[in-house]
Amino acid sequence: MHLFFCSHIISNEAHLSPDESAHCIRVLRLGKGDKVRLIDGQGGMYDAVIVSPDPKQCLLAITGTIVFNKGRDFSLHIAIAPTKNPERFEWFVEKAVEIGIDTITPVLCQRSERRVLKTDRLHKLIISTMKQAMVPILPVLHELTELPVFINNLAGTTYNRFIAHCDETEKKRLRDAMIPRSHIIILIGPEGDFTPGEIDLAVANDFMPVSLGNNRLRTETAGIVACSLVNLMNE
Repeated sequence: MHLFFCSHIISNEAHLSPDESAHCIRVLRLGKGDKVRLIDGQGGMYDAVIVSPDPKQCLLAITGTIVFNKGRDFSLHIAIAPTKNPERFEWFVEKAVEIGIDTITPVLCQRSERRVLKTDRLHKLIISTMKQAMVPILPVLHELTELPVFINNLAGTTYNRFIAHCDETEKKRLRDAMIPRSHIIILIGPEGDFTPGEIDLAVANDFMPVSLGNNRLRTETAGIVACSLVNLMNE
């Protein structure tokens, strides 16, 4: 049965977005009375039937609730510098959603090679991946944020904070430093790594330096390794 993302479910009615409506009606050629399934990105999955096959705003009637998932008892927020090649960053986003991630914040660092990021395509990629992987909660994607601003915005929060960098300084392995069933933020820098000043700023704001292994990793690979380690430790 076809699965669609719908965040606008009120009572027993649902309205698909223009993109989902076009895919449903124009691409898949579904019509009035056809049965589909909906995922709302908040833990809910529903059976529904098409009432009005409008390719701009398809209207559906909810016929039953299949499951409601309240989410995980831990959270993972990765703040990562976008790669120069946009396809590599899209790969990170797609695989992180498949593996399990709650929040992604692209961060602008002093050595960043990509200083402008359009998030519309990434939002669509997240929704597509969420449907394919049956992820119950829609991950949050923030806009590109300067690293000092991102760190400053964390004031007063209680996340366990880590920064993965390549400087030859004393670091714990992430798997040894993290606490299972906790709320975690991991900073990952650009291909040229964080500057010493950025590392000092993070450490001064309670970020613990960590290692993701013995090899020097690409930015997007480091993001996937961090994501995998956190999810493995919380199985």
